[in-house]
Amino acid sequence: MTLLLLFILAGPPDGTVELPALDAPAQQAQAKPKEPDKTADEKKPETPPHTGIRALLDGLRLDITKIPTKENMYFAVGGGALALAAHQVDGTFNVHLRSHYTLVNDIYAPAKYYGDTPEQVALSVGTYAWGRIFDQPKMSHLGMDLLRAQAITEMMVEPIKFATHRERPDGSNFQSFPSGHSAITFAGATVLERHLGWKKAALAYVIAAYVASSRLHDDRHYLSDVVFGAAVGTIAGRAVTEHGRETWSLVPAPVPGGTAVLMTRTWE
Repeated sequence: MTLLLLFILAGPPDGTVELPALDAPAQQAQAKPKEPDKTADEKKPETPPHTGIRALLDGLRLDITKIPTKENMYFAVGGGALALAAHQVDGTFNVHLRSHYTLVNDIYAPAKYYGDTPEQVALSVGTYAWGRIFDQPKMSHLGMDLLRAQAITEMMVEPIKFATHRERPDGSNFQSFPSGHSAITFAGATVLERHLGWKKAALAYVIAAYVASSRLHDDRHYLSDVVFGAAVGTIAGRAVTEHGRETWSLVPAPVPGGTAVLMTRTWE
């Protein structure tokens, strides 16, 4: 079922329209019981009946078909536009994040490990294994989606790196665009947000931003690299979580004098 939210402001042609008054009994008779709001659990992705290795691989094949959706296209175009804008300051931006203070350098030091693929996979496998061992399907479902998001991220990031062949700011190699660390951490944050909600996933986005900024501090990427990496990770996270009871989508639509954004809510 899909609900399309439209906001229309219109005034009556004659000025004010008076409505006939209803007596109390009539109002009570016409009153309909209000449906209870959905609980937080009902808004989370529905846990599949199976979360084994076969379900993981089957889900991964399905995830690939969900990458080229209209909503993901908007994220790709938006991320590309922001990366293009950031490209104008690529040559000077990193200088502002470099520091000679030991404390700042120490704060950023763990980020390169946290955003690395082996560490991210280990955390996801641990989440998945915990759910399987202790018979917690929701936990294993989360770990399964995290693993699939990382696989989809790598499938998108690596071909782009080799196609663009952009040299890193430090000159170490030609795999700068986009940032894999930024992509994989934003993919994980997106999966957590879809499973747990914005409030519980806020810290994950803070960590993703921390990892992305560390790549600038360490002079391993340009600003446009991490911006587009974040967009790629968001797309990957959304592709593996196109399931569950509730989905919100933003769709642009032309209107006289400009463009409006329509918000649609789809639920099962």
